[in-house]
Amino acid sequence: MDRNANKVVLVTQKSRMQELLYKYNTKAQAQFHIEHMGADFYDYVVEDENYQKSLAIVKQIADKYAKVTVVDREFVPNMLFGKDDVVIAVGRDGLVCNTMKYLNGQKLIGVNPNPARWDGVLLPFEAGDMENTIPKTITGDCDVKNVTMAKAVTNDGQEMLAVNDFFIGPKSHTSVRYDLTTGPVFGRVITESQSSSGIIVSTGIGQTGWYKSVMAQAKAACGLFGYDDSGDYEKIGWDEKKLSFVVREPFPSNTTDASIVFGTLEERDQFLVLSKMPENGVIFSDGMEADAIEFNSGVEVSIEVSETKGCLVR
Repeated sequence: MDRNANKVVLVTQKSRMQELLYKYNTKAQAQFHIEHMGADFYDYVVEDENYQKSLAIVKQIADKYAKVTVVDREFVPNMLFGKDDVVIAVGRDGLVCNTMKYLNGQKLIGVNPNPARWDGVLLPFEAGDMENTIPKTITGDCDVKNVTMAKAVTNDGQEMLAVNDFFIGPKSHTSVRYDLTTGPVFGRVITESQSSSGIIVSTGIGQTGWYKSVMAQAKAACGLFGYDDSGDYEKIGWDEKKLSFVVREPFPSNTTDASIVFGTLEERDQFLVLSKMPENGVIFSDGMEADAIEFNSGVEVSIEVSETKGCLVR
């Protein structure tokens, strides 16, 4: 294997300790603040040490097989990835999602730097596993899971991808108005004027995150008020060409309805949202609020299954 012919892009994220140092300049000042608030500063230290150790192991192994470029999470949107690059995300599950949506067919490896701390749904590997995983990924002798992503397209030409989910709604926790069109439902397309705190449209992967928490709340409320809560919403496979949606806190009134509150979207189904928000409307994906599309009055967004797929190494 020619090391110079291969390239690995190692995507990192700041630990909580690094964020504290950025804010308070020194470790002593950070420690004073955390302990003054009654928290355990040692937990921050241990987390950072584990992360740096895993990162060093992955980089040392990758250096044997390829040229390595290290990029922090915040610079990924501006990174130019080569078509044959192998991308390794070392961090939490969200780092995998935040990286995948900027790729175009490149294989992505998720490394869990601390399995005792992070569940790692999207992080099937530990640092030491890279000794076998990296060379197999470079040669193509690896198992890859295709991941369905969602795409948002607005009527003013803006586009965005999501690996987990889209949020469509207000910047702050307020109620906003919009028209929701979806279907076919029972054979026809339906449009409904709504007022809510926002809409979440989720992929199969995203159903394990924000979408799941909202649906869990709804299910618990059904049981609390004596309704049958034994059923469950449709679970979508990571590679299925389907999406699911849920409306948060819909408010029925004289001018708004709340009958279209959750459902599954097939590949060719319509899902349109027309903003009636004079200001502070946003669309963002995978929890990245800083990278948002403005969604104010007159802007209409169409959410659909993306033709771009993620390639997650298993």
